[in-house]
Amino acid sequence: MTRTARSSQPVSRRFFLKNSVAAAGTPLCMASADAEMAPGQSPRIDCHLHCFAGDQDDRFPYHPLAPYRPPEAATPEHLLACMDGAEVAKAIVVHPEPYQDDHRYLEHCLGLGGDRLRGTALFFAGTPRVAERLTELASRVKLVAARIHAYAPERLPQFESMAMRELWRTASELGLAVQLHLEPRYAPRLEPLIREFHTTQVIIDHLGRPFQGTPEEHSRVVRWADLPNTWIKLSSIPEQAQYPHRDIRPVIGQLVQAFGAERMLYGGGFNHRTTATSYRAAFDRAASLLDDLSTSQQAMILGGNANRLFFT
Repeated sequence: MTRTARSSQPVSRRFFLKNSVAAAGTPLCMASADAEMAPGQSPRIDCHLHCFAGDQDDRFPYHPLAPYRPPEAATPEHLLACMDGAEVAKAIVVHPEPYQDDHRYLEHCLGLGGDRLRGTALFFAGTPRVAERLTELASRVKLVAARIHAYAPERLPQFESMAMRELWRTASELGLAVQLHLEPRYAPRLEPLIREFHTTQVIIDHLGRPFQGTPEEHSRVVRWADLPNTWIKLSSIPEQAQYPHRDIRPVIGQLVQAFGAERMLYGGGFNHRTTATSYRAAFDRAASLLDDLSTSQQAMILGGNANRLFFT
């Protein structure tokens, strides 16, 4: 049911630069899913989690402009213990908004995680020295992406500004992806940047937030699958029992059909309450939503793609 994705073989952070050849229209060779990821051989990798020091750790205070302040700690020690118990091999720590552009806690987490953890940075276009600060951070820790938020009306980026282009260009030059957390209504304002920086890989968080917009608005995100530098992330999967009480399966099926298993990633299941059992169950739930795919295709989404993209 899936079409062959036009993305090419991803290898490590340098993949993002190397893949510029494929994004420009000259595909690189990619081995088959069955050849590279036989059942049982592909690691499970969580591509989307947040860590928090909590509100009692004075070493890592929340930013004065934090939009929310989790009181509980979700530490890298807890994360690694849950990963061990759930047989999750590796993970991407996505720097959360309570710290804004203060990345000290992300550095702390990645330092403890060693080769098992990578990070996503959060910088804001127009911030003084943003290109220099992103470059400095990438020289100290293992980053895979720079995240851009476009969902809260009071905190929207300046989409058409030179500062936004500078941030996007810097990420590209560093071999990082741009990671988009957006509501679908803002997709038309981001698309020109995806097209302009067509050699920069773009990772779309949370299925493109399909229930935070109309089907027509979300269809614009689905059509981004036609741009060969885009990836969709199966994360923040809504429960049908929760508002707006819609079944996510048709949306996932539509995205699988559009992007193919070759350009999908999975993330989710970790917070301060997580146990090894609940973490494993989160991955199993994601697999159950992909039951129309082969075992090897599921393995690609649940870790194989991320392993080649971020860790090889």
